[in-house]
Amino acid sequence: MNWTATIVFVALFGLVTALGFFAAQWRRGDLGLLHEWGLGGHRFGTFVTWFLLGGDLYTAYTFVAVPALIYGAGALGFFAVPYTVVIYPILYVVFPRLWLVAHRHGYVTVSDFIRGRFGNRWLALAVAVTGLVATMPYIALQLVGITVVIGALGFPGTGLAGDLPLIIAFVILAAFTYTSGLRAPALIAVVKDLLIYLTVFAAVIAVPMQLGGFGAIFAKIPAAKLTLPVPPPGTMGLYSGYATLAIGSAFALFLYPHSITGILSSSSAGVIRRNAAILPAYSLMLGLLALLGFMALALGVGQLAEYADGFKRYGPNFAVPALILAIFPSWFAGVAFAAVAIGALVPAAIMSIATANLFTRNIWREFLNPACTDAEEAGIAKIASLVVKVGALFFIIFLPQQYAIQLQLLGGIWIIQTAPSVMLGLYTRFFNSWALLLGWVAGIVSGTWMAATLAFRGAIFPLHLFGLTVPGYAALYSVLINLLVAAALSLAFNAVGSDRDVTLNEDYA
Repeated sequence: MNWTATIVFVALFGLVTALGFFAAQWRRGDLGLLHEWGLGGHRFGTFVTWFLLGGDLYTAYTFVAVPALIYGAGALGFFAVPYTVVIYPILYVVFPRLWLVAHRHGYVTVSDFIRGRFGNRWLALAVAVTGLVATMPYIALQLVGITVVIGALGFPGTGLAGDLPLIIAFVILAAFTYTSGLRAPALIAVVKDLLIYLTVFAAVIAVPMQLGGFGAIFAKIPAAKLTLPVPPPGTMGLYSGYATLAIGSAFALFLYPHSITGILSSSSAGVIRRNAAILPAYSLMLGLLALLGFMALALGVGQLAEYADGFKRYGPNFAVPALILAIFPSWFAGVAFAAVAIGALVPAAIMSIATANLFTRNIWREFLNPACTDAEEAGIAKIASLVVKVGALFFIIFLPQQYAIQLQLLGGIWIIQTAPSVMLGLYTRFFNSWALLLGWVAGIVSGTWMAATLAFRGAIFPLHLFGLTVPGYAALYSVLINLLVAAALSLAFNAVGSDRDVTLNEDYA
């Protein structure tokens, strides 16, 4: 046990726990209403939204997995940097329109918008179920970051002693989420982001100082990991794979329910635009974070990720904790590990709230109990958020982590299938709802089939076109199939009749 690091870790964890419960009194509202509990009453300005979205998108799994991918796969892992650059113009252009129409009609979820825009409850249900299924493994993966740092503190990797800290952390998470709703992760996100920035900047200063500069670091990296391999004749190789991963991931990210929840909690469309301008600061942080994978290789501590006794269960994910333990004193290691653990609590809380909103508003109230009161609706959402957390905890404790990783891979392929309904629905009435639903089916089936041909171990599908192989992100290929089916069928279905749209043109302006 590293007792110094553990004491610092527990102290910081206690601080954010207190903040989580205090958040119920912060910007007080009636937490017996869904929009107050699940969207913070639409009260978050530019500052809070910046931290909330940053805490939402840059998770503990990002902190652990991106450097691990660089450590293992090399340059391919840097696709995360252009991907996060591309998403912010999309945020700036598309999602203020969603906020406007949602605010004017009282929509809490994106499926509420689909229901109002197209008047088709089954298309809205498809979008809601997609969001639920895609987010569940994402929540479980946040626990991977916590399990890694718990192991780094010296706790056993298996058995009750190894699982008990994780259980305690999620009991605390469940309690303050139930009590404070979205206000809790919004407040805690400020602490989480400050700690992560502190850790990353300290690492990118301390490691080069120890190794003689960045030139010396890159000199120690195998040449094959510094660049993408040149494609052989007849294929675009990883060049197209890298580009499509960045583009497809960018279009998918803000379709996740937790991203939508962060957007709809903003106090105005202007807040969203301002955040689209200043959120790229996180892209700088992500680029520096990715370099930690190379630093682990250069320092030689990365071997702990695979070979050292006690750390075999974590694989390459242990590269960053190993780097931190090798470079920093124990007290700062506790700070860094607390940043990772808190970085798991924030997005896990937002994700559980977002999925609870979807279940309550678009499944429970729409199909199971349309007569429920507003107070009953909020109560069901709170219970649903607890069930989601318990499910994620069960998944991580009793099932192999590989299952969560594979499901999260599928989640990215599935969630992008909602893009035609959501993104294009904000701009045009051309698409017919039944055509969009059939396009969604085509996208889900084709994307899942592509992942299955890869044995669910990757998402780069080799597409063969006129003698040229173009490996690309299965999510991007499948959503193009989705879009083609929806467009073709809309031409036919619109000739028969049109959807019932309760929104007006001025709602989007």
